[in-house]
Amino acid sequence: MTGGNALRCPICPRHCRLRPGESGFCRARANIAAEIRLWDYGFLTALALDPVEKKPLRHFQPGRQVLSLGGYGCNLRCPHCQNHAIALAGRGEAPGRFYRPGALADLAAELVPRGNIGLAFTYNEPLVQYEFVRETATLIAERGLRNVLVTNGYAAEEAWLGLLPLIDAMNIDVKTFAPERYAELGGNLDVVRRNLELAAAVCHVEATLLLIPGWNDSPAETEALARWLAGVDRHIPLHITRFFPRHQRSDTPPTSPEVIFARTETARRYLTRVYPGNV
Repeated sequence: MTGGNALRCPICPRHCRLRPGESGFCRARANIAAEIRLWDYGFLTALALDPVEKKPLRHFQPGRQVLSLGGYGCNLRCPHCQNHAIALAGRGEAPGRFYRPGALADLAAELVPRGNIGLAFTYNEPLVQYEFVRETATLIAERGLRNVLVTNGYAAEEAWLGLLPLIDAMNIDVKTFAPERYAELGGNLDVVRRNLELAAAVCHVEATLLLIPGWNDSPAETEALARWLAGVDRHIPLHITRFFPRHQRSDTPPTSPEVIFARTETARRYLTRVYPGNV
Protein backbone atom coordinates (compact mmCIF):
# COMPACT_ATOMS: atom_id res chain seq x y z
CA MET A 1 0.00 0.00 0.00
CA THR A 2 1.22 3.52 -0.83
CA GLY A 3 -0.25 6.82 0.23
CA GLY A 4 -4.03 7.25 0.16
CA ASN A 5 -5.87 4.53 -1.76
CA ALA A 6 -3.10 3.87 -4.29
CA LEU A 7 -1.55 0.41 -4.62
CA ARG A 8 1.62 -0.87 -6.27
CA CYS A 9 1.43 -3.71 -8.77
CA PRO A 10 3.79 -6.55 -7.78
CA ILE A 11 4.13 -8.32 -11.14
CA CYS A 12 6.81 -6.46 -13.09
CA PRO A 13 9.78 -4.32 -12.03
CA ARG A 14 7.92 -1.17 -13.05
CA HIS A 15 5.69 -1.58 -9.94
CA CYS A 16 3.08 0.89 -11.17
CA ARG A 17 1.46 2.95 -8.41
CA LEU A 18 -2.24 2.91 -9.22
CA ARG A 19 -5.13 4.86 -7.81
CA PRO A 20 -8.62 3.28 -7.70
CA GLY A 21 -9.81 2.51 -11.24
CA GLU A 22 -6.44 3.35 -12.78
CA SER A 23 -4.68 1.03 -15.26
CA GLY A 24 -0.98 0.28 -15.18
CA PHE A 25 1.57 0.84 -17.93
CA CYS A 26 0.69 -2.60 -19.36
CA ARG A 27 -2.96 -1.48 -19.71
CA ALA A 28 -4.17 -4.91 -18.56
CA ARG A 29 -3.85 -4.54 -14.78
CA ALA A 30 -5.64 -2.05 -12.58
CA ASN A 31 -6.58 -1.03 -9.05
CA ILE A 32 -10.04 -2.60 -8.79
CA ALA A 33 -11.99 -2.83 -5.53
CA ALA A 34 -8.88 -2.11 -3.44
CA GLU A 35 -6.63 -4.72 -5.06
CA ILE A 36 -4.42 -4.97 -8.13
CA ARG A 37 -5.88 -7.42 -10.62
CA LEU A 38 -6.72 -7.92 -14.28
CA TRP A 39 -9.37 -5.80 -15.86
CA ASP A 40 -10.61 -8.83 -17.79
CA TYR A 41 -9.77 -12.15 -16.15
CA GLY A 42 -9.92 -14.86 -18.80
CA PHE A 43 -10.39 -12.53 -21.78
CA LEU A 44 -8.55 -13.93 -24.82
CA THR A 45 -7.83 -12.22 -28.12
CA ALA A 46 -6.35 -15.33 -29.74
CA LEU A 47 -6.68 -19.10 -29.39
CA ALA A 48 -5.12 -21.52 -31.90
CA LEU A 49 -3.50 -24.92 -32.18
CA ASP A 50 0.05 -24.19 -33.37
CA PRO A 51 3.14 -26.24 -34.14
CA VAL A 52 5.52 -26.09 -31.18
CA GLU A 53 8.22 -24.86 -33.57
CA LYS A 54 6.21 -21.68 -34.15
CA LYS A 55 6.76 -20.45 -30.55
CA PRO A 56 9.70 -20.87 -31.50
CA LEU A 57 10.87 -24.02 -29.73
CA ARG A 58 13.19 -26.33 -31.67
CA HIS A 59 14.23 -28.71 -28.90
CA PHE A 60 11.03 -29.24 -26.92
CA GLN A 61 8.49 -31.79 -28.18
CA PRO A 62 9.39 -31.27 -31.87
CA GLY A 63 6.71 -32.18 -34.37
CA ARG A 64 3.91 -31.72 -31.84
CA GLN A 65 1.18 -29.10 -31.49
CA VAL A 66 0.37 -26.78 -28.60
CA LEU A 67 -2.87 -24.93 -27.88
CA SER A 68 -1.80 -21.28 -27.86
CA LEU A 69 -3.61 -18.37 -26.28
CA GLY A 70 -3.14 -14.63 -25.89
CA GLY A 71 -4.84 -11.75 -24.16
CA TYR A 72 -3.94 -8.08 -24.36
CA GLY A 73 -1.35 -5.76 -22.85
CA CYS A 74 2.42 -5.61 -22.45
CA ASN A 75 4.89 -4.06 -20.02
CA LEU A 76 7.34 -2.96 -22.74
CA ARG A 77 6.91 -0.51 -25.61
CA CYS A 78 8.74 -1.87 -28.63
CA PRO A 79 8.37 0.38 -31.69
CA HIS A 80 8.82 -2.75 -33.83
CA CYS A 81 6.14 -4.81 -32.02
CA GLN A 82 4.92 -7.66 -34.22
CA ASN A 83 1.60 -8.00 -32.32
CA HIS A 84 0.92 -4.36 -31.43
CA ALA A 85 -2.83 -4.63 -32.10
CA ILE A 86 -3.18 -6.72 -28.93
CA ALA A 87 0.06 -6.02 -27.04
CA LEU A 88 -0.64 -2.29 -26.90
CA ALA A 89 -4.41 -2.60 -26.51
CA GLY A 90 -6.33 -1.64 -23.41
CA ARG A 91 -9.68 -2.68 -22.09
CA GLY A 92 -12.30 -2.94 -24.84
CA GLU A 93 -9.83 -2.18 -27.63
CA ALA A 94 -9.33 -5.69 -29.02
CA PRO A 95 -11.93 -8.29 -30.00
CA GLY A 96 -12.05 -11.57 -28.13
CA ARG A 97 -14.02 -13.67 -25.70
CA PHE A 98 -13.85 -15.00 -22.14
CA TYR A 99 -12.70 -18.47 -21.17
CA ARG A 100 -12.57 -20.05 -17.75
CA PRO A 101 -9.25 -21.73 -16.89
CA GLY A 102 -11.12 -25.03 -16.50
CA ALA A 103 -12.62 -24.72 -19.98
CA LEU A 104 -9.16 -24.18 -21.46
CA ALA A 105 -7.79 -27.20 -19.61
CA ASP A 106 -10.71 -29.27 -20.94
CA LEU A 107 -10.04 -28.06 -24.49
CA ALA A 108 -6.32 -28.78 -24.21
CA ALA A 109 -7.10 -32.34 -23.12
CA GLU A 110 -9.62 -32.82 -25.92
CA LEU A 111 -6.95 -31.85 -28.46
CA VAL A 112 -4.40 -34.42 -27.30
CA PRO A 113 -5.46 -36.85 -30.07
CA ARG A 114 -4.51 -34.11 -32.56
CA GLY A 115 -0.98 -33.95 -31.18
CA ASN A 116 -1.53 -31.28 -28.53
CA ILE A 117 0.98 -31.31 -25.65
CA GLY A 118 -0.73 -28.70 -23.47
CA LEU A 119 -1.00 -24.92 -23.44
CA ALA A 120 1.23 -22.05 -24.58
CA PHE A 121 0.81 -18.55 -23.16
CA THR A 122 1.92 -16.28 -25.99
CA TYR A 123 1.01 -13.58 -28.58
CA ASN A 124 0.94 -10.65 -26.14
CA GLU A 125 3.04 -10.57 -22.93
CA PRO A 126 1.49 -13.32 -20.77
CA LEU A 127 3.02 -12.11 -17.52
CA VAL A 128 0.62 -9.16 -17.34
CA GLN A 129 -2.16 -11.81 -17.03
CA TYR A 130 -0.25 -13.36 -14.16
CA GLU A 131 -3.06 -14.73 -11.99
CA PHE A 132 -4.94 -16.15 -14.97
CA VAL A 133 -1.78 -17.77 -16.34
CA ARG A 134 -0.93 -19.30 -12.98
CA GLU A 135 -4.41 -20.73 -12.36
CA THR A 136 -4.69 -22.11 -15.89
CA ALA A 137 -1.16 -23.54 -15.84
CA THR A 138 -1.95 -25.28 -12.54
CA LEU A 139 -4.92 -27.07 -14.12
CA ILE A 140 -2.86 -28.02 -17.18
CA ALA A 141 -0.14 -29.51 -14.97
CA GLU A 142 -2.72 -31.44 -12.94
CA ARG A 143 -3.85 -33.10 -16.17
CA GLY A 144 -0.30 -34.20 -16.96
CA LEU A 145 0.03 -31.76 -19.86
CA ARG A 146 2.79 -29.24 -20.59
CA ASN A 147 2.91 -25.48 -20.05
CA VAL A 148 4.83 -23.25 -22.44
CA LEU A 149 5.58 -19.56 -21.85
CA VAL A 150 6.59 -17.14 -24.62
CA THR A 151 7.68 -13.98 -22.84
CA ASN A 152 9.91 -10.92 -22.74
CA GLY A 153 11.17 -12.11 -19.36
CA TYR A 154 10.66 -8.69 -17.75
CA ALA A 155 9.07 -9.71 -14.45
CA ALA A 156 9.63 -9.00 -10.78
CA GLU A 157 11.65 -11.85 -9.33
CA GLU A 158 9.07 -12.90 -6.74
CA ALA A 159 6.36 -13.20 -9.40
CA TRP A 160 8.75 -14.99 -11.77
CA LEU A 161 9.71 -17.54 -9.13
CA GLY A 162 6.05 -18.06 -8.29
CA LEU A 163 5.28 -19.12 -11.85
CA LEU A 164 8.42 -21.09 -12.78
CA PRO A 165 7.47 -24.38 -11.06
CA LEU A 166 4.49 -24.67 -13.42
CA ILE A 167 6.41 -24.02 -16.66
CA ASP A 168 7.92 -26.84 -18.71
CA ALA A 169 9.44 -24.77 -21.51
CA MET A 170 9.78 -21.13 -22.48
CA ASN A 171 11.12 -18.87 -25.15
CA ILE A 172 12.47 -15.56 -23.91
CA ASP A 173 12.58 -12.74 -26.45
CA VAL A 174 15.83 -10.92 -25.67
CA LYS A 175 15.19 -7.57 -27.32
CA THR A 176 18.78 -6.35 -27.33
CA PHE A 177 21.97 -6.93 -25.40
CA ALA A 178 22.58 -3.20 -24.88
CA PRO A 179 21.27 -1.84 -21.55
CA GLU A 180 20.62 1.63 -22.94
CA ARG A 181 18.42 0.24 -25.71
CA TYR A 182 16.43 -1.86 -23.24
CA ALA A 183 15.76 1.38 -21.38
CA GLU A 184 14.32 2.86 -24.60
CA LEU A 185 11.69 0.10 -24.49
CA GLY A 186 10.94 0.66 -20.81
CA GLY A 187 12.79 -2.44 -19.65
CA ASN A 188 16.01 -3.51 -17.95
CA LEU A 189 18.52 -5.97 -19.43
CA ASP A 190 19.80 -7.08 -16.02
CA VAL A 191 16.30 -8.21 -15.00
CA VAL A 192 15.88 -10.25 -18.18
CA ARG A 193 19.31 -11.82 -17.78
CA ARG A 194 18.60 -12.79 -14.19
CA ASN A 195 15.21 -14.27 -15.07
CA LEU A 196 16.66 -16.29 -17.93
CA GLU A 197 19.29 -17.72 -15.59
CA LEU A 198 16.61 -18.67 -13.05
CA ALA A 199 14.47 -20.29 -15.72
CA ALA A 200 17.33 -22.25 -17.28
CA ALA A 201 17.95 -23.89 -13.90
CA VAL A 202 14.46 -25.43 -13.74
CA CYS A 203 12.94 -25.76 -17.24
CA HIS A 204 13.73 -25.92 -20.94
CA VAL A 205 14.69 -22.45 -22.23
CA GLU A 206 15.22 -21.12 -25.72
CA ALA A 207 15.96 -17.49 -26.64
CA THR A 208 15.07 -15.27 -29.58
CA LEU A 209 16.88 -12.21 -30.94
CA LEU A 210 14.91 -10.25 -33.54
CA LEU A 211 17.58 -8.45 -35.59
CA ILE A 212 16.51 -4.90 -36.49
CA PRO A 213 18.70 -3.05 -39.01
CA GLY A 214 20.62 -0.19 -37.43
CA TRP A 215 19.31 -0.92 -33.93
CA ASN A 216 20.59 -4.23 -32.57
CA ASP A 217 22.16 -6.00 -35.55
CA SER A 218 25.86 -5.36 -34.99
CA PRO A 219 28.26 -8.33 -34.92
CA ALA A 220 29.53 -7.20 -31.51
CA GLU A 221 26.07 -7.26 -29.94
CA THR A 222 25.24 -10.72 -31.26
CA GLU A 223 28.61 -11.99 -30.07
CA ALA A 224 28.09 -10.52 -26.59
CA LEU A 225 24.67 -12.16 -26.28
CA ALA A 226 25.94 -15.53 -27.48
CA ARG A 227 28.95 -15.44 -25.18
CA TRP A 228 26.76 -14.64 -22.19
CA LEU A 229 24.20 -17.35 -23.05
CA ALA A 230 27.01 -19.86 -23.36
CA GLY A 231 28.05 -18.94 -19.82
CA VAL A 232 24.57 -19.96 -18.66
CA ASP A 233 24.44 -23.10 -20.84
CA ARG A 234 26.10 -23.43 -24.23
CA HIS A 235 23.27 -25.73 -25.37
CA ILE A 236 20.53 -23.08 -24.97
CA PRO A 237 18.97 -22.74 -28.45
CA LEU A 238 19.14 -19.22 -29.89
CA HIS A 239 16.83 -18.11 -32.72
CA ILE A 240 18.21 -15.18 -34.73
CA THR A 241 15.17 -13.88 -36.52
CA ARG A 242 14.64 -11.64 -39.51
CA PHE A 243 12.75 -8.37 -38.96
CA PHE A 244 10.02 -7.13 -41.28
CA PRO A 245 8.60 -3.58 -41.12
CA ARG A 246 5.97 -3.24 -38.40
CA HIS A 247 4.23 -0.64 -36.25
CA GLN A 248 6.43 2.45 -35.70
CA ARG A 249 9.31 0.92 -37.65
CA SER A 250 7.34 0.61 -40.88
CA ASP A 251 10.07 2.58 -42.71
CA THR A 252 12.88 0.32 -41.51
CA PRO A 253 13.91 -2.16 -44.21
CA PRO A 254 13.73 -5.90 -43.56
CA THR A 255 16.85 -7.53 -42.21
CA SER A 256 18.82 -8.99 -45.09
CA PRO A 257 19.15 -12.78 -45.12
CA GLU A 258 22.91 -12.32 -45.44
CA VAL A 259 23.04 -10.52 -42.09
CA ILE A 260 20.92 -13.22 -40.44
CA PHE A 261 23.23 -15.97 -41.69
CA ALA A 262 26.34 -14.00 -40.73
CA ARG A 263 25.14 -13.38 -37.17
CA THR A 264 24.10 -17.03 -36.91
CA GLU A 265 27.66 -18.05 -37.67
CA THR A 266 28.95 -15.55 -35.11
CA ALA A 267 26.72 -17.02 -32.40
CA ARG A 268 27.74 -20.56 -33.33
CA ARG A 269 31.24 -19.82 -32.12
CA TYR A 270 29.79 -19.98 -28.60
CA LEU A 271 26.51 -21.92 -28.77
CA THR A 272 25.77 -25.37 -30.13
CA ARG A 273 22.21 -24.62 -31.29
CA VAL A 274 21.69 -21.44 -33.29
CA TYR A 275 18.94 -21.11 -35.90
CA PRO A 276 18.15 -18.43 -38.49
CA GLY A 277 14.47 -17.47 -38.52
CA ASN A 278 12.06 -15.93 -41.06
CA VAL A 279 14.48 -16.44 -43.96
